[in-house]
Amino acid sequence: MAKRALVVIDMINAYRHEDAELLVPSVTEALPRIVDLLARARAAGVPVVYANDNFGRWRSHHGQILDMALSGRHPELVDPVRPDEDSLFVVKARHSIFYETPLAYLLRTLEVDELVLTGQVTEQCVLYSALDAHIRHLGVVVPRDAVAHIHEDLAGAALRMVERNMGGRVVRAAEITW
Repeated sequence: MAKRALVVIDMINAYRHEDAELLVPSVTEALPRIVDLLARARAAGVPVVYANDNFGRWRSHHGQILDMALSGRHPELVDPVRPDEDSLFVVKARHSIFYETPLAYLLRTLEVDELVLTGQVTEQCVLYSALDAHIRHLGVVVPRDAVAHIHEDLAGAALRMVERNMGGRVVRAAEITW
């Protein structure tokens, strides 16, 4: 069986961007399953990696990013998924969790060969991260009910691309076992 890591994408979010209000309903719907995935992964000792935008604040670290998000427009969407003391944190500046980040090195160090991608935005950061994982020969699993989207039609197309073009598995969050 593959050694997995749970990657939480861009959930530490102040929701002060252009598409935030279009995104919030989908995040609200996915949140309970993301929280459940986090709890089950942590209980099983699975590495949990947060890959999060720094919102252009190049002098910030993960604690400051969390504080900014908790003082944002929707702290109720951030607090339930806050990193714990064992969580790993990678700051990203673009859509992919791999682009110009140390994530590939970290995953090799942990001997991870399959990623479970959760978070936001399905048709952007989740899709690009899945593609970048695939080209690095990492397995990809996306729980369709534990990712959030801005545009539902594009999210559906993105998940089909993960399955068809990348050989990824798209499943319900409850189907993921650690």
